[in-house]
Amino acid sequence: MKNISIIEFYKNIFGDNSGQLGNFLDSKGTKDFGHFNVFDTAKFYFSGGKKPQMTYNRRLYYKISLIKGENLVEFAGKTVHIEKQGILFATPKIPYRYIAQTKEQTGFFCVFTKEFLSKSKTGLMIDDLPIYLPESDFVYQLSDEQYIEMEMIFKKMDAELSSDYKYKYDLLRNYVIELIHIGQKLKPMESLQTVTNAASRISSLFIELLERQFPIENNAQMIQLKSPIDFAKTLGVHINHLNKVLKETTGQSTTEIINGRIVEEAKILLKQTQWNVSEIAFSLGFDEVAHFSNFFKKHSGLSPLKFRD
Repeated sequence: MKNISIIEFYKNIFGDNSGQLGNFLDSKGTKDFGHFNVFDTAKFYFSGGKKPQMTYNRRLYYKISLIKGENLVEFAGKTVHIEKQGILFATPKIPYRYIAQTKEQTGFFCVFTKEFLSKSKTGLMIDDLPIYLPESDFVYQLSDEQYIEMEMIFKKMDAELSSDYKYKYDLLRNYVIELIHIGQKLKPMESLQTVTNAASRISSLFIELLERQFPIENNAQMIQLKSPIDFAKTLGVHINHLNKVLKETTGQSTTEIINGRIVEEAKILLKQTQWNVSEIAFSLGFDEVAHFSNFFKKHSGLSPLKFRD
């Protein structure tokens, strides 16, 4: 699993050397406005024979997908089957993928950065919205009428993006906010009962989230996920369930796995860098050097300085 930025999103589509990449980022991704773009699903995925199957990656942008066609959406402990049509509100907090089950796929999707929506005059904080909380279900069933309603909004976005209206980005933000509020009124789709696969997937995603924080390459870098609850929230599962799954699949608790990896990284930094203990403690998520020293001694039998010597 890797982090996919908005630039990498376009590189995956057009390649590093494509002139189209510069066009998208220069005209629609300025620092003044953040980044926003909208796509017709059928034209985007199928015009070049591309298969719309995403791997598990953490995308560093937001995405709203209006989906018409049979799909499977996998995230953490859930697999959702979209039989006819639905809408998906993707957040950078949760890795996911969806797999088209047929070639008959239509709809729209838009991508935008946090900075784009933060320019809204409403003062809206996107990560505080219920639909974007880590524990939220973000795939929703749509009736025919709801699909048509949202499709009209996406078509307005598509038309507005090509206009020369001076305030078009304000209008586009309003369209995005409208989609979000409509989505928050919808009923989440039921997940399939795939307990065995779900347990394996949660365990795999947990390990990938943990490992993605390493190696620590400079002393300004700090791990963001340190406690079991941090990982549970990111994966969108209850902490007790995460503990149960990891105990069954690895034989260790969540805390034991996290602590073991932090100790391993601490040993590497103590032996292979000239950073002082305070810098190492900060990089590994400790507010106090004393807390780090006690933690390291508890798990290694030596103080950090004695281990380094």
